[in-house]
Amino acid sequence: MNNTIAALSYDNMDETYALYVRSPSGRYKLASDEQILAAGRTAAESLVSQSSPVDQPTKVKQFFQAKLAGLGHECAAFLYLDSRFKPIRYIEQGSGTLSQASVYPREIVKTALRLNAAALIMAHNHPSGSTEPSMADLNLTKHLKNALAMVDVRLLDHVLVTAASTTSLAERGQL
Repeated sequence: MNNTIAALSYDNMDETYALYVRSPSGRYKLASDEQILAAGRTAAESLVSQSSPVDQPTKVKQFFQAKLAGLGHECAAFLYLDSRFKPIRYIEQGSGTLSQASVYPREIVKTALRLNAAALIMAHNHPSGSTEPSMADLNLTKHLKNALAMVDVRLLDHVLVTAASTTSLAERGQL
């Protein structure tokens, strides 16, 4: 028996499992890949409660994986937190190509100040399937952390996401 868990992405759609959605007329029809992935992203909201502090790294990684896995392009996302580490807002602030996303620390700092955030967690996906951070990922993390520190906002983590796994730079001591 295979013990690996495969996450749903555009690269590994498993046609042996049929999922259905109900149409406005009440009839059930086969769900499209886009509908399945969209439902997963919506369901991810239950992993991070607006009323509870973000204090479980496993749930945070699952949240970002549900939001970003399966995208065919890189996307940088941020979870802005208040002083008690409760979520204020989730925002996808950097879209890109297959191998890179543009993230501007100045814009992240502006958003953090506008939301009155005390901390944030960044994540971005690697459509390539590798959760190994690139030098560009590490440099961005360093620059973003320094920019946020100037306005007393903490960068708690940078999570790299693929369809099958996640890597936390904080857990690896690379933050």
